[in-house]
Amino acid sequence: MSRVLGLSAGNAGGSAEIVLCTALGAIGGAGADLVRLADLDLTSAGDLDWLWEKLVDADALIVSTPIMSRTVSANLKLLVDRLLGPNADAAIIEQLVALRRSGTEPAVPFRVDERVLRPRVAGFLAVGGSLTPQWKTLALPLLHTVTFSMHIAVVDQVAFGGAGTPQSILLDDDALERAARLGANVASQLGKAFDDVDYLGEPGLCPLCHLNVVELHGTDAACATCGARGRLRPDGSIEWTDLTTSVLTMAEKRAHGAEIQETAARHHPLAAEISARRSKIPAFEPVTPR
Repeated sequence: MSRVLGLSAGNAGGSAEIVLCTALGAIGGAGADLVRLADLDLTSAGDLDWLWEKLVDADALIVSTPIMSRTVSANLKLLVDRLLGPNADAAIIEQLVALRRSGTEPAVPFRVDERVLRPRVAGFLAVGGSLTPQWKTLALPLLHTVTFSMHIAVVDQVAFGGAGTPQSILLDDDALERAARLGANVASQLGKAFDDVDYLGEPGLCPLCHLNVVELHGTDAACATCGARGRLRPDGSIEWTDLTTSVLTMAEKRAHGAEIQETAARHHPLAAEISARRSKIPAFEPVTPR
């Protein structure tokens, strides 16, 4: 039976957890586990190892966070920094597996867990109090940092507003219906390979992450969420010219993995020089509360 892992990044029983439970309740025949990040010590190797096992055992991931200062909760950021990144990168794992099968050890000793390479799908929920969009801008883009390293295909994503008091999302029937639809959408794509997954959320400017946060350098455009590149047309629309630069693609992940290994190889024989240069940097004793 497929397993869906629900990550609750908000308060116990709060609005973000309510929409998560609503989504998990709509996944049909798949089994579901709810993990509340506030119950874990995300600085503890034991808790992180336990959560890693839950993650790699799952076929789908639904993440729900309150929107804090336009972005996601602190414990979700900590999870990404402590557990994911290069250690969970599908291209790096792919490369390290190939190296070890050839009898070669990699220059950078990342964790090698082949279960990362199984296909998975995901959905994102974000809940904020503000009714205006500028207070939600960075929530969905940063939720992609939970999934892109493991090459998990995002099926659906939605940010809600107007839930500025505890559990007040319960007053928004449309939000609860939308959360349930997200759960059903994620369940409908279980087992599909990344390139076969249908995106079922609202369309956005970027054809890959389906979000609308864009950085401009003159007429050069890039998706601020995933890095796809394009050009700004005179009418204000964007012509996407290079999708391979998106961190959602295996092409970019593989290029980045090769860059990491090449950088490590260049730096390895310079350890003595690095140490000598470090000795010339002023040293300060940290001030602590204890």
